[in-house]
Amino acid sequence: MLFSDIGKLCKKAADYVGGFLYLALFGVFIIQVIARFFFNQPLPWSDELAVILYIWVILWAAAFMVPEREHVVFDLVHHMAPPKVRHGMSILAHLMVGGLAAWGLPASWNYIQFMEREGTPVLGWPFMWVFLPFALLLISLIGKGIWAIAKLLREMAEVGK
Repeated sequence: MLFSDIGKLCKKAADYVGGFLYLALFGVFIIQVIARFFFNQPLPWSDELAVILYIWVILWAAAFMVPEREHVVFDLVHHMAPPKVRHGMSILAHLMVGGLAAWGLPASWNYIQFMEREGTPVLGWPFMWVFLPFALLLISLIGKGIWAIAKLLREMAEVGK
């Protein structure tokens, strides 16, 4: 029960962070439009910040907000298979996605850390902070894969009883 409550709290916090990121992106976009078209004075920082926020919004939402059932899947063969085969296919799929994310995480993290020395052209922010949500996405994929495999194995054990 407590674990479920903590999960719901984390989900709610992730949704709030994602909503704030999107709101900030929208605000920067409005500032950009007003500065460019009403005052004929484009703001270079607004373009850069909009791109950074866009990257964060997309990767944050993919990592923490969009449920797995809402992702695009090709499941024609999956639905035609018997239940035990479907469970095996699902376990294999989660192993592949989570495994690839785990395999790519160390190299991705090394690159993200390496990019700390480079700054964005206008704001001068370290690129590490621009690319950080990619590492969060990979970690999320690994965690979701482990969680889904454990759930599928429990379901298979219950069906086998």
